[in-house]
Amino acid sequence: MSQSANTNPSNGAKKIFAFSIRKDEEPYVKEWAESHPDVEVEYTSELLTPATAKKAKGADGVVVYQQLDYTADTLQALADEGITKMSLRNVGVDNIDMAKAKELGFEITNVPVYSPNAIAEHAAIQTARILRQTKVLDEKIANGDLRWAPTIGREVRDQTVGVIGTGHIGRVYMQIMEGFGAKVIAYDPFENPELKKQGYYVDSLDDLYAQADVISLHVPATKENFHMINRDSIAKMKDNVVIVNCSRGALVDTDAVIAGLDSGKIFGFVMDTYEDEVGIFNEDWRGKEFPDKRLKDLIDRSNVLVTPHTAFYTTHAVRNMVIKAFDNNCKLINGKEADTPVKVG
Repeated sequence: MSQSANTNPSNGAKKIFAFSIRKDEEPYVKEWAESHPDVEVEYTSELLTPATAKKAKGADGVVVYQQLDYTADTLQALADEGITKMSLRNVGVDNIDMAKAKELGFEITNVPVYSPNAIAEHAAIQTARILRQTKVLDEKIANGDLRWAPTIGREVRDQTVGVIGTGHIGRVYMQIMEGFGAKVIAYDPFENPELKKQGYYVDSLDDLYAQADVISLHVPATKENFHMINRDSIAKMKDNVVIVNCSRGALVDTDAVIAGLDSGKIFGFVMDTYEDEVGIFNEDWRGKEFPDKRLKDLIDRSNVLVTPHTAFYTTHAVRNMVIKAFDNNCKLINGKEADTPVKVG
């Protein structure tokens, strides 16, 4: 069922239709609509598919967010309704059929920066939890075991923290880790001049693997980065390493990490993203058969912290994602240059 965020849109007004709007996003959709009375806004909680694309009939542009692929059929269904201006409420564009989008003349925007702090903060909290073995302690205490040993923690300040990727999120994570007193090193093929001047960068990933007690990933899912954490890279790491992935699931060869956990090479694993998460994360599996034995194994381990792609999920970030996506789409449908266009093709 579609809903309107405008009480009295004017006749002939430009129209934006938004898909997969969650309850937590609704207040911000209405906030944007109220501040743009000249734009008609309608939305649905349903995902964008070839079938649901018809709901956007009459709209000039769409605002979207979903884990499903934006397939050729989905894009064609939008184009059949005369809609080729699409604004994502998230950063990732790897699930868009770009060849089809280019063929159909799509203009696409994303929200590359909505709250670096949300993701960096989550990664930092989970890093500290792994080091202090809070999952083990919580389980012991819940079962009435209040003995200390053998659950001894490691202080963050005693760790060398290796950060791969020094964009917005990586830099905030570095600041938080330094706040704990940790030594921070970094690697990025595109070095930040200020960080370079301050001496954070090592020469290679191998150098980072050899030095870091904690390795946190803050890079995009590109072909070059696919399974960058694998059996070979793990073998180069220090014993008892902690690996943190609050970036993209495809960066990590999950089977290689499991092997490292089994051997004791890896002390702990923080996992907010998973390479096979589509269709599993953000679903309620209570009372149902869990569909992924490998993921269930990880969830059950005392030295693995799994969250279902929720590092971004804060009120601050969600508001930014909605407002910035609508701002982008409004500019597109009015023939203006969007703030954060995505290269199509």
